[in-house]
Amino acid sequence: MKHATQFGKEKQVNQKLIQHEIKDAIRLNKYISSSGYCSRREADKLIEQGLVKIDGITATMGSKVQNSQKVTVNGTIIQPTSKLVYIALHKPKGITCTTDKKDATNIVDYMNYETPIFPIGRLDKDTTGLILLTNDGDIVNKILRSEHAHEKEYIVQVNRKIKKDFLDKMASGVTIYNAVTNAHQTTKPAKVKQLSTHIFSLIISEGMNRQIRRMCTALGYHVDALQRIRIMNIKIANLPEGMWRYLSEDELNIMNQQLQK
Repeated sequence: MKHATQFGKEKQVNQKLIQHEIKDAIRLNKYISSSGYCSRREADKLIEQGLVKIDGITATMGSKVQNSQKVTVNGTIIQPTSKLVYIALHKPKGITCTTDKKDATNIVDYMNYETPIFPIGRLDKDTTGLILLTNDGDIVNKILRSEHAHEKEYIVQVNRKIKKDFLDKMASGVTIYNAVTNAHQTTKPAKVKQLSTHIFSLIISEGMNRQIRRMCTALGYHVDALQRIRIMNIKIANLPEGMWRYLSEDELNIMNQQLQK
């Protein structure tokens, strides 16, 4: 597999600029995600499968861990890291936003980073653009949960000329299938701007599975190309496809302010 390469020479920010609540005993899924092994959601799956042990005893959902205890996943000792990493990648087509090493196109192998990291959320395999990666398990839900209403901006190209009625419906909300809830629901209001006859920008504050593609399909359009250009205050800007960079101190400070609201 061809690997992603670093863009520029900006160094990793060493200060802990993203603030989280500190507790003596923490939930097991948070403990695992804090090591950079995987996200909390993936950690829950590992616990459910009986692959996680605390001091040699198979763990259960909701278990808590003290700093003095030993946690293993598939026999590998897991330890939270004190050095947090925040990366922006311009993901190309064909890379899958998963930590599953069985998938030959997984983003972890593509990054080939020196320490364990995982993606914050996902982009479809055929979608390009900005994806954030980290070993900070606490930040994931703060960014992704729809109730926090953090913006994500996309450039969308469709297969036929855009009409005003289409833009109005994309902005007001479209009823689509939500694979997580196994039900249909109406998307939240969005910000839409036409850029050309077949291209428009879309800003949403939620992220259902294949949401933008499903919205367009429901209105009789097909997405030919989809690129994410912004997550909150982080922009893809001039980052070339297939390259990554560390988030800057200014970016992390602004993000932290937004996450504390």
